[in-house]
Amino acid sequence: MRIKYLVFAAAALACSQVAFARPLSVINYGGTLADAQQSAFIEPFRKATGLDVVATSYSGEQAKVKAMVDAHQVTWDVVEVESTDVGRGCDSGMYERIDWHAVPDQPMLAPEARTECGVGLFAWANAFAYNTKLTKNAPQSWADFWDTAKYPGKRGMRKSARGNLEFALMADGVKPADVYKVLATPAGVDRAFRKLDALRPQIQWWDAGAQPAQFLVAGDVVMSTVFTGRIITAQKAGQPLDIVWDGAIADYDYWVIPKGSENKADAMKFINYSIGAQQQADYLARQPGGPANTAALAKMTPEQLKNLPNTPEHRKVGLPNSREFWDEHGDDLDQRFTAWATH
Repeated sequence: MRIKYLVFAAAALACSQVAFARPLSVINYGGTLADAQQSAFIEPFRKATGLDVVATSYSGEQAKVKAMVDAHQVTWDVVEVESTDVGRGCDSGMYERIDWHAVPDQPMLAPEARTECGVGLFAWANAFAYNTKLTKNAPQSWADFWDTAKYPGKRGMRKSARGNLEFALMADGVKPADVYKVLATPAGVDRAFRKLDALRPQIQWWDAGAQPAQFLVAGDVVMSTVFTGRIITAQKAGQPLDIVWDGAIADYDYWVIPKGSENKADAMKFINYSIGAQQQADYLARQPGGPANTAALAKMTPEQLKNLPNTPEHRKVGLPNSREFWDEHGDDLDQRFTAWATH
């Protein structure tokens, strides 16, 4: 009887664990990006592994991740983050360290795609776009973005220190190669905020990556800072939008695993799947950008290759994001920007 009871109890426990096992939770930035991930990653991964995956979106709020980790109640397993959040989140203990020996495609990943706690998903650029129907002459530079006399109308800007401070300095005449040297000084920070002051009355803030294209198409703004892939997608849909690549900041999105995820092993399986060459090509056919896995380049069309954020032509006039700069100065600049934007 005792053996029968133990067998029954073990079976009941196993059934309860299966019953209460939650799906793998993947968090992304929503919009067309989420649609592309659903088609290229989530559905094929579910079919290939039999694992249940649920994707939801957020706007990059790291405070949500920190609250989960601090409370030891982590319900997010794979989270898409920007480069400025990888290092700071890693240093503060929010994210699991990546075991790079367990990443089969590591040799094919671009150097920028490999960090201590993050695996690169794709490359993108932070630039500005404009509605071609609302401007007589095409703007060419950040100086034009700031020129509300020549180009009257509202400007869409992300409510974030990152990007805006660099754009302000380039609008004020600082060469891309010198931006982070200038911004690393108190005088350079003051200069950037003075330039932002000049534009403040015309700013319409955005938070989600899908908003700038919506603002531009609706005519709410004449120009807006943008994630370039979103605008390329809107162009394909016939919207009258164009991108100015001069002064664009090239960057990466990364996958991270919140510290304490109960699905860490499956989270790593999903990450490895998403950075496979074919999956990368499938994703970027839907969501324009540059692959983290260089083997995917051979699977991309000439049109896709032309719009990569890190082509030689775009690199020549652009600015690579400095993750190291933002890791060192981000907290102070974020606090000052938040105070400035809400003043």
